[in-house]
Amino acid sequence: MSIRTVASRLVYENPWLSLREDRIERADGSRGIYSVVDAPDFAVVLPFEDDGFHLVEQYRYPMGRRSWEFPAGGFPAGVTGTPEQLAAAELVEETGFRAGRLERLGLLHPANSMTGQGGEVFLATELSAGPARREVTEQDMRQQWFGRTEFERMVRAGEITDGPTLAAYLLFRMRP
Repeated sequence: MSIRTVASRLVYENPWLSLREDRIERADGSRGIYSVVDAPDFAVVLPFEDDGFHLVEQYRYPMGRRSWEFPAGGFPAGVTGTPEQLAAAELVEETGFRAGRLERLGLLHPANSMTGQGGEVFLATELSAGPARREVTEQDMRQQWFGRTEFERMVRAGEITDGPTLAAYLLFRMRP
């Protein structure tokens, strides 16, 4: 089914995202509205070492709780680069690790019913430690290594629920 945009208006905007409301027309001629969140693409990084992963944990305000996740994020406003450069930058920023090797695992769309935002997923190996370079919004972040068995236990127990983290792990498991 194709949808045609009849009109669009910006509802809200901040440095991280914008919200627009589109008036649409469906293929059968019926009309409606569609709310769309526009946000920059991001990278998810799986720092893999000794058959386990380095995860980060931080407080997620909308959920009202802390969340274990793979390092992920986007370029700051005004900064551009390749997905590989973004993955390398996020890895250093959140964990301090530098990857000797980055392998692209795939692409994910975390909420394709409301945003076109995509996330490129990378496996980071041959890790070397260094200082993290966290942003002020990441000041409560901590990092810890978990073996794959423990990671999977945490997923089954509902301790890891972050959508991009779960999708990235699926891409990891499916790689040749």
